[in-house]
Amino acid sequence: MSIDRAALVAGSIRLASGVSFLVDPLRANRLWGDPEEPTPTTQLLLRSMGYRDALIGGMLTAAALRGRDTRGWFLASGGADAADLLGGVGVHDRMKPSQRVIGLGGAVIGIGVGLWGATRRRPQAAEESAPS
Repeated sequence: MSIDRAALVAGSIRLASGVSFLVDPLRANRLWGDPEEPTPTTQLLLRSMGYRDALIGGMLTAAALRGRDTRGWFLASGGADAADLLGGVGVHDRMKPSQRVIGLGGAVIGIGVGLWGATRRRPQAAEESAPS
């Protein structure tokens, strides 16, 4: 069984980000570029994003460690970032510069990583051990 290191790294980063939004959403929100205290509705959305990211990151990490096909989880990860980017574009003009750079820039990078991971060939060892 071969570990997919790229998926392990990407999944671990998404998992850690998700957990940070669950453990301390206010601090995580500041890390992502918003220095102000979020409203209760925003805090709900931050926690929801944390659950989403922890789930996708955890599943991507688990698939990587088990030597399973990770392309679908990469696609889910990129899709989550695409949804964040689309939502952010609608409020782009009301965002602080730090939020635009960190939040929207991070989403663009996440989409790229997700698409790369979803379209890459499976590692050779994973192909050989896959059931027919």
